Amino acid sequence: MPNPKGNPDNLQPFTTTRDEPLKAQLTIRIPESVMARLKTIDDYREFCRQAIYKALSELESSEDEIT
Repeated sequence: MPNPKGNPDNLQPFTTTRDEPLKAQLTIRIPESVMARLKTIDDYREFCRQAIYKALSELESSEDEIT
């Protein structure tokens, strides 16, 4: 019979090797067809993070060129 209070090993705090922990959430709506294509990518969440970082970097560099 399983323990109703869960596995004590699962109660350990989560640690990360990132410089900044991922605490904020972003929710966007996309077509189902796009989501299906994203899910075919290994670790698609990290892929989306990298795409956002890249777009922000390009946006910042284009703003620097204007000024």
